[in-house]
Amino acid sequence: MCGFVVAAAGAAFAGQAVVAASAGAPVGQPQFVFLAVSGALLAGIMRTLFALRDAPLVLGSVVVVLWVVTALAPLAGVPTVAAWERVLVALAVTTAFGWVSRALGATSIAGMLTGVFLGLLAVVLGGYGWFVVLVAFFAVGSLATKFKYELKADRGVAEPNDGARGTANVLGNSAAALIALVLYAAHAHVPFADTAFLFAYAGSVATALADTLSSEVGGLFDTPRLVTTFERVDPGTDGAVTWQGELAGVVGATIIAVLSVAVFGVTLRGGGVVVAAGVAGMTADSLAGATIEGRVLTNQGVNFLATLTGAAVGGALALAVGVA
Repeated sequence: MCGFVVAAAGAAFAGQAVVAASAGAPVGQPQFVFLAVSGALLAGIMRTLFALRDAPLVLGSVVVVLWVVTALAPLAGVPTVAAWERVLVALAVTTAFGWVSRALGATSIAGMLTGVFLGLLAVVLGGYGWFVVLVAFFAVGSLATKFKYELKADRGVAEPNDGARGTANVLGNSAAALIALVLYAAHAHVPFADTAFLFAYAGSVATALADTLSSEVGGLFDTPRLVTTFERVDPGTDGAVTWQGELAGVVGATIIAVLSVAVFGVTLRGGGVVVAAGVAGMTADSLAGATIEGRVLTNQGVNFLATLTGAAVGGALALAVGVA
């Protein structure tokens, strides 16, 4: 799969160079590398989700996503040297992180490619701070998943595949953040302040980490209660919570809030907004788990719904209290 991505990226860059040369435009442009690698990564990810007969769907999806990214023109107006620096640093950092996560067994190959793709978009469309916030979720969440993994496996509450997260899991926790990132990059064309999308992004990631820590820590304790009725249930029951897990979730949201203050320069009030969004999203995950998970939505679907809730609360609350 990695060989496929490298070959596809090389072919995509060569194709863009040929088109540029025929039009008399500069051949070596940083956006060529960004689009080529993004398209190759996305194609590799899509190949893991669809059968060979779905090749037209894979190709169409890649075309649509690259068209949207191109329309955002993330490198427009950026000096050439600075643009090259951003793209090459983004590739180096995200690839290194992906390799480490794979080597530690935190992700599958498909999950690694998904993480690299999301990290690349975070750096190029947002900035280094956006990547730091995203990678904090992956790093801390992976450590929490591995923490006392054997004990959680014996209790039947451990993540499958030895804790290695695949594409569906990564996207379920990150898709809402990606939407907020794209809207931030397109803020000139939408009727909201760009800072609101920054808080939506942070709220979504805060939800993802809060929910992960809540589940991974809470699953180690024997007194879970169903969030809707507060009756005692077995560990691992969808929608079950423990006070230890809830406290761990608040800590997770606070980690993202502290990082948001550090890398985005938001105020302490803004940090409070991020914590509130993370807790709201974590609560939404528990409520959805107790009511519709397994019947209406899969676990990944519930994760997306929860992170979308965190994003919406983060953006709306930021506007309401005047920090966006």
